[in-house]
Amino acid sequence: MMEFMQEINWSPLWISLKTGFVATVIAFFLGIFCARKIMKLKPVSRAVLDGILTMPLVLPPTVAGFFLLLIFSLRRPFGKFLLESFDFKVVQTWKGCVIAAAVIAFPLMYRNARAAFEQVDVNLIYAGQTLGMSDRRIFWKVIVPAAAPGIASGTVLAFARAIGEYGATSMLAGNILGKTRTVSVAIAAETAAGNYDVAGFWVVVIVLISFVIVALINIVSGRGMKSRRWI
Repeated sequence: MMEFMQEINWSPLWISLKTGFVATVIAFFLGIFCARKIMKLKPVSRAVLDGILTMPLVLPPTVAGFFLLLIFSLRRPFGKFLLESFDFKVVQTWKGCVIAAAVIAFPLMYRNARAAFEQVDVNLIYAGQTLGMSDRRIFWKVIVPAAAPGIASGTVLAFARAIGEYGATSMLAGNILGKTRTVSVAIAAETAAGNYDVAGFWVVVIVLISFVIVALINIVSGRGMKSRRWI
């Protein structure tokens, strides 16, 4: 057992955790920004934009990866522009891991944030307006704290989705050991190579991480709700 553990290359775990953290930060701020803005739109515009923002949640990850590849490929105008103007390459780099994970995780953050904002007592907002608070101050000092449990749940879910992302990541970032190979990509690669012991080890790791995340969601959600006893 010790010999097996010593032979394990731990880079997929560190890459997954690093990718998940950065992608979650991106999804967190973008999700809150979009949830705030979209609630101010008219019903028709809101429905259309909400559908667009939620698409990565319902599309197969490989489809999302295909679109990202079309956008950031060095054979495409935008990909060329980023490389020539800013020396910024996405395809088969760690940046690709982050972008793919952020795109896939974003809808979870956005939907949870929006749902949390919609459940905030409007009387709290009216009270803030009565006190002469600006809309920005009301949002950050009143709405966000009131919606904190929902936002926290969305953040944890986004992180879980980001570290477990495979389809879009494999298409955009590839499978480069020590660079873009995440745990999910490692499981697929080791299984394809017939290394079932190593693949099984990574499966156990990702299952344990997922269990901890689910437990955190339950704890965070429970703090925002009054405990009730059903008889």
